[in-house]
Amino acid sequence: MKSNFSIPGFLMLLLTLACIALIIKGLQAVLKRTGWEETRRKRIFTISTVAILLWAVLLSVLSFQDFFSDFSSLPPKPALAILIPLPIVLLIAFSKKGTQLLQSIPPHWLIWMQSFRIMVELLLLLAFLNNKLPVQMTFEGRNFDILTGLLALPVGYLLARRKSNASKLAIFYNFLGILLLINILVIAVLSMPTSIRYFMNEPANTLVAEFPFILLPGVLVPLAYTLHIFSLRQLFFRRELSQPINLKEKNVIHA
Repeated sequence: MKSNFSIPGFLMLLLTLACIALIIKGLQAVLKRTGWEETRRKRIFTISTVAILLWAVLLSVLSFQDFFSDFSSLPPKPALAILIPLPIVLLIAFSKKGTQLLQSIPPHWLIWMQSFRIMVELLLLLAFLNNKLPVQMTFEGRNFDILTGLLALPVGYLLARRKSNASKLAIFYNFLGILLLINILVIAVLSMPTSIRYFMNEPANTLVAEFPFILLPGVLVPLAYTLHIFSLRQLFFRRELSQPINLKEKNVIHA
């Protein structure tokens, strides 16, 4: 049974719980803005809340059973924790109900929430200083994801104030954030003690297989890409609605 209750681990647990609480609180507020009937809102809220909490509990239980600590298979099991939520997120983002829900979310909420990545990067640095992570996984090495967290504040502010070109800036920001996220995920996998390991400096990246750090790839990374996907879906959908109907298309409609 592996766990890591160091100061970085304890703070990682607190950060994850705080993010989950914000997600649940935000979902509750957004559902009220939809105008849907109360029964429908309660059902969606209950299912979503239970699913998120059960997923976090499942990750924790499996980490205590050393499920994620087996690096003999490819892809590494911590990477599975990242990928499993992705199809569900895409299904929600492009479903009819999901699209309706996204239109009820203030655009800047999805951007500002990304600021949690500042704390993530500080905790990774603290873990490195405690000799628990390799340097390339921090912003002192090859991880530049802290930029996503820092830029979330001004980009979100511009969206909230509805400044000109704020939507275009937010779209660029989301794509940049996705690229930076992919960058650190690749580095993380190539730092694990697997057959495809590229970074041979010690320690190897095994910390993310232990509790509570398993919540980083299992909860916080999916949160990061979910916010990007939801934001892009929302922004592009609004741009489509704002575009005027082409005259040829208009004639076809009347015909």
